[in-house]
Amino acid sequence: MVRRIQLNEELLRIDRLTTSFRIADDYYAAVDEVTLSVGTNEIVAIVGESGSGKSALAYSIMGLHTRARIEGSIYYKGQDIASLPLSKLNKLRGKEIGMIFQDPQSALNPLMTVGDQIEEVLLLHRPELARKERRRRVIELLTKVGIPRPEHATGLFPHELSGGMRQRVVIAIAVANEPKLLIADEPTTALDVTIQLQILDLIRKLKNESGAGIILITHDLGVVAEMADRVAVMYAGQIVEIADIYTLLAGARHPYTRSLLQSIPAAGEAQSRLHVIQGIVPSLQHLPREGCRFRSRIPWIDESAHEAEPKLHEVAPGHFVRCTCHSDFHFPVHKEDDRHHAIS
Repeated sequence: MVRRIQLNEELLRIDRLTTSFRIADDYYAAVDEVTLSVGTNEIVAIVGESGSGKSALAYSIMGLHTRARIEGSIYYKGQDIASLPLSKLNKLRGKEIGMIFQDPQSALNPLMTVGDQIEEVLLLHRPELARKERRRRVIELLTKVGIPRPEHATGLFPHELSGGMRQRVVIAIAVANEPKLLIADEPTTALDVTIQLQILDLIRKLKNESGAGIILITHDLGVVAEMADRVAVMYAGQIVEIADIYTLLAGARHPYTRSLLQSIPAAGEAQSRLHVIQGIVPSLQHLPREGCRFRSRIPWIDESAHEAEPKLHEVAPGHFVRCTCHSDFHFPVHKEDDRHHAIS
């Protein structure tokens, strides 16, 4: 009997997760009290600049940080996997929970053939399969991810493949055991546009065919618009806005989200001015821990607009925004714009 997939049945819930790294004699939070959920048959995109905490969050979910202090809870199917011993967590990783790593070159073992690396994850989680069945499954997976001549590819080493082909192998390993939760960390970085579209199509097919919940980590808002059901925007370790994709694109509220969207060129508007976000994401040691963390990058907004302890406010059903400064935010007016209006 085939089980009917229930949309948005909660699969993963992250509750006030904080991941801190030790620098010198103190710990600094790269992920700061993040709360987020992912449903079955849902793609939740996590976006933000480099250094915002996206990958640190992904590695926390997978339990891959070896020298970090983890606080809070990570519930997978109701079980807190953040507190699981490594032996039990290993039974979930690669089987129930898969991950597509950002850099396939470092994710793959250079001393093992492609076929052996895919077969290894099958052997670990499905020991009942005979070797012949495992090899058949390897060919099936390589075919599924679009690698030509899969029988030949099984005997190749990672360095004998292109970047796009290596990324496909990483995907084959991640989905080998048909995980219920897939984390894709910048899966299309450094790939050309054609290969990007093919990789994203593979991820979309996984969701549609198996009802998997997917966390898609990216800084590319074009990818988000194409793929996501919901979006969580991260800045300096915190989620600053959460909404469904249609609400976010049509009515983003947080200054950071609006700034990101305003910095993207729009089709047919080659002459329009793009917004440049002032400054950079602060380093962990210099990140402001009190008040609005984005305030230094929007200095034209009065200090009184910011909360002393910014919280996520539900501004509409399912739409959450951190800090009250969103109500007073506007883009700065440039002198060139003033002159243009005067001429008009």
